[in-house]
Amino acid sequence: MMHRIKVVNDMSELVPVLRAVDTPVKLKLVQRLAESWLTQDDILREFGKEGVKALAFFEKLKLIDTRWVAREGRRTPDKSYHFYYSTININTTAPLAEVSEILSIASMEQKEYSKLEQRIFDAVGDQGRFFSDVAEELGMTPTRLKGLVKRSDKLEYRGHRIERFSPQATA
Repeated sequence: MMHRIKVVNDMSELVPVLRAVDTPVKLKLVQRLAESWLTQDDILREFGKEGVKALAFFEKLKLIDTRWVAREGRRTPDKSYHFYYSTININTTAPLAEVSEILSIASMEQKEYSKLEQRIFDAVGDQGRFFSDVAEELGMTPTRLKGLVKRSDKLEYRGHRIERFSPQATA
């Protein structure tokens, strides 16, 4: 098996790393995906709908690898998933204010976070918008906006734009 390292160079990258294991289901799913390849059916059976939702989140964060597997009794192969990284290397220096902001976003109550996520979701619209335009409109620092988007399972970065996320894992 190949040894892959996730390098975190930007403080906002800590948000998805911390959120990838913020519930017992996500933590157990990460552990299972680190040890074996699982299909979406396997995940649904073992972890329920919350597991499938977590899988889509991991796919958005590019934390999982995929491959097609043939299963006995099936005419078509199934897509299977495995955790992509075996090691995480955190290599960043940032002002204390930025570190505090990122950690507060990662640990923010879901109810409070959902309000902020919805504001960003509404601001980017169906077509998506440039990051700096959204930050200016919502009066957010780049660090705050980046952290909020990286936590989201409804939003993603595409180049210099923020767009609404549509998961392939559940398609």
